[in-house]
Amino acid sequence: MSESLVVCDVAEDLVEKLRKFRFRKETNNAAIIMKIDKDKRLVVLDEELEGISPDERKDELPERQPRFIVYSYKYQHDDGRVSYPLCFIFSSPVGCKREQQMMYAGSKNKLIQTAELTKVFEIRNTEDLTEEWLREKLGFFH
Repeated sequence: MSESLVVCDVAEDLVEKLRKFRFRKETNNAAIIMKIDKDKRLVVLDEELEGISPDERKDELPERQPRFIVYSYKYQHDDGRVSYPLCFIFSSPVGCKREQQMMYAGSKNKLIQTAELTKVFEIRNTEDLTEEWLREKLGFFH
């Protein structure tokens, strides 16, 4: 039942930006950070970041507000290969308002489907968002 619940839609310009981001040719780390516009009930762009490490990225997130992140990460495999997985990270920090948590949680699946992502992670503390954490999570996919 909760999978069919859509609390907020995804802004059209954001859908296009996510599509372009998915097929980007650059080889640096990059992120699209999204938030919910409560009045319009829309997931909208918060900011775009280029050349940012996971450790730097956590400093861009509010400590008490949820955010959605689509992150293109340069992943160096143990055997020397390099891949660029696209990760969806739902940051829902402990201490956010219950109403906010519910709006974000109810909009997450729609956004994941819209962005066509499979590597989906969730964090409850922005301090946990480190390169080590991301490499560990991505290790399950390789």
